[in-house]
Amino acid sequence: MTISSRTIPDRLRSPLEQRLKSWEALLLLVAICIFAANSFASPYFLNAWNLSDATFNFTEKAMIAFAMALLIISGEIDLSVASIIALSSTAMGAAVQMGMGTPILVLIGLGVGLLCGSFNGLLVTRMGLPSIVVTIGTMSLFRGISFIVLGDQAYRGYPSDFSWFGQGYVWWVISFEFVLFMVIAAIYFVLLHKTNFGRAVYAIGNNPTGALFSGIRVQRIKFILFILTGLMSGIAAICLTARLGSTRPSIATGWELEVVTMVVLGGISILGGSGTIVGVIIAAFVMGLVTFGLGLLNVPGIVMSIVIGALLIGVIALPRLWSVWRAR
Repeated sequence: MTISSRTIPDRLRSPLEQRLKSWEALLLLVAICIFAANSFASPYFLNAWNLSDATFNFTEKAMIAFAMALLIISGEIDLSVASIIALSSTAMGAAVQMGMGTPILVLIGLGVGLLCGSFNGLLVTRMGLPSIVVTIGTMSLFRGISFIVLGDQAYRGYPSDFSWFGQGYVWWVISFEFVLFMVIAAIYFVLLHKTNFGRAVYAIGNNPTGALFSGIRVQRIKFILFILTGLMSGIAAICLTARLGSTRPSIATGWELEVVTMVVLGGISILGGSGTIVGVIIAAFVMGLVTFGLGLLNVPGIVMSIVIGALLIGVIALPRLWSVWRAR
């Protein structure tokens, strides 16, 4: 009598085997392959300073992606993050024209981000409006305010010490932005994976009604997540404005697509309830390596947009195709 083979459930596999078969492991392999391909494609890629410059392609977006990951896990989304950057940068630029110093500029950037995040959160959690509709509206609202204030002009004249946030180096080729990115990554890793707050976020994403009857304050947690997303957008606005040295209303245009792509590529389910911060970290490096490698090869920006769009469609469709293939 022959015994038919059965698939071993994931919960019965060893932790090492689970990790090796995880999405994060596959993504890490992809990152290594892209790194190797870039090394062969351009002789300038392995230069230490060039690699340091490559981090600027993803650190600011990844800061927002960490907060966005928690928001999407909870079943919500914020498409206004790039417009929050524009409004925060515009407010900082207006303050510069009034002679404000760096500490005030930083507080303004953070404050505007917090206010915008709170506004989104109130509309979603207090009025019960769908987050995708609300944030599409505020995406136009926030950037529209920037265009009204600036028109086709630009704010310049930022203090020299303010530029350190976007151009400064902590040690050798290690930039301040990269260190800040790693610190924020560690904070969000602990917040999502090691605290009751993180477990509540997962519970809400899997079953908001069940989470509510379990005593979790669903609307309050979602409101906090919108505030965190606004705060991260404010931090990104400070770094980006300091790096560019100027403010235009078109700043960070299209970043909402790249942030969402980074989150979904990192294994966060667009339907909510699952995903890890480690995946988002690796996805940030993957997208940074792809865009920097294409830049070294003088690939036009429109082609990069096509690549990012294809990545977003691919990672959303891949789980469905995989399940169909396994079913067959």
